Amino acid sequence: MTLPVWAGTFAVFAVLMAADLALTRKAVGLRAAATSSALWIAAALAFGGALWLWRGPATAGQYFAGYLLEKALSVDNVFVFVMLFASLQVPPTLQRRVLQFGVVGALVMRGGFIAAGGALIEHIGWIFYVFGALVMLAGLRMFRSGAAEGSDLAVRGLRRVLPVTDDYVGHRFFVRLAPKSRGIVATPLFAALVAIEVTDLVFALDSIPAVFGVTRDMFVVFTSNAFAVLGLRALYFLLAGSVDRFAYLKQGIAFLLVFIGTKMLISPLVHLPVWMSLAAIAVVVGGAVAASLWRDRSRPRQAPGRRPVPGQDRAPEPDRPVRT
Repeated sequence: MTLPVWAGTFAVFAVLMAADLALTRKAVGLRAAATSSALWIAAALAFGGALWLWRGPATAGQYFAGYLLEKALSVDNVFVFVMLFASLQVPPTLQRRVLQFGVVGALVMRGGFIAAGGALIEHIGWIFYVFGALVMLAGLRMFRSGAAEGSDLAVRGLRRVLPVTDDYVGHRFFVRLAPKSRGIVATPLFAALVAIEVTDLVFALDSIPAVFGVTRDMFVVFTSNAFAVLGLRALYFLLAGSVDRFAYLKQGIAFLLVFIGTKMLISPLVHLPVWMSLAAIAVVVGGAVAASLWRDRSRPRQAPGRRPVPGQDRAPEPDRPVRT
């Protein structure tokens, strides 16, 4: 892929990110989150349409399959983010800031992973089957989530090497304890950012090899990942209050990863066309969501009122230094 194409793609992402920040520059409500999420999905579909016209239906099909897979995995990210924000007691007004920086960091990190993975596959052909085995194991492991545990270990490790204040200090990631002190310490908001990045690192180790199971086109792998990651913040605020309704989605995603891993391992013997991967992703994810919503209908309803988002019962601390 030529340099002007990459430069133009990054410019499109920058414009979309600026528009998204302008749309949700204030506290993110459900309507704004739904609008932002719909616009990200529309932008991803429009990009796929442009790929269809530019490089044909085969490449566009690979892109749509990769995007749908990454979007499904993003929902699992949301589940873990809800638990992390609740355990760290991140105020709702500060969750938006953590996710803004977290999404940008995740995009840069995944770009590096994709470049490294593509180089490994190009120079060490058998590594593709190692990726397939890792994807299959990830699907089997997803029946018991370990991402939150890894993030908790990262936060505890951060507290051992870097002083962290006991309370939040407004929207700051770092703060100076006293006017004459040269020591700068981190706040729990920075610990939350580290937890988010570690969580995405864990998911990226599973999801990026899975996308290579759909396509080996580096441009398609990166753009499908990018659109899913950039829409993650809006998806969080849209689903954070109702994650318990999707009871079977994790199992569906786990089955999907096992399917993709198997497809990668048997590729020398059996070639499955892209449309089959796309259909399998759509059927499995759609079936898991439908089954979850059907199960939710039979559950007893809560008293009328808005379902709280974890962490909303704590107000943000004032913008003042605190003691460790």
